[in-house]
Amino acid sequence: MAASPAPRSQNRLQERRSLQLIEGSLSAHRIERQAPWLAGLHRISTGALVGLGLSMLGLSALTLHWQNRWAQSFAQLEASKTLEHRMQEAAAVLEQHHLSVVRRPGLLEPTSSEKLIHLPEPQPARARPTLPLLAGFQLRAIPAGY
Repeated sequence: MAASPAPRSQNRLQERRSLQLIEGSLSAHRIERQAPWLAGLHRISTGALVGLGLSMLGLSALTLHWQNRWAQSFAQLEASKTLEHRMQEAAAVLEQHHLSVVRRPGLLEPTSSEKLIHLPEPQPARARPTLPLLAGFQLRAIPAGY
């Protein structure tokens, strides 16, 4: 019976040591008193981890922004390709129509997108300024208060 209490006391001693180790590692003041260089290293590593975390959040936000911009640009590129294809088809149809009407194909030059002339968009017509109703009459100055 004397053999059984000894292993229990050893188990309790090991549990206390492991708890002391955990409590000691979580206590900043105790480490700072025992090894100030280790506490400084801990602060530096904590700051570096926080900085890396913030920089990762920033880069993630920038990546999402750039992906959105790329998707918009790609959609615009696809739309311009579709419009260019439609324009080439329309030019080909017009060319075939004119060739069939003229009956002399040597007079017309084949169309290409390099030879097209792009004109600026016309300015909207300006409305004439309307004259005020009493523009032809000269009014005398009206005294203040009337």
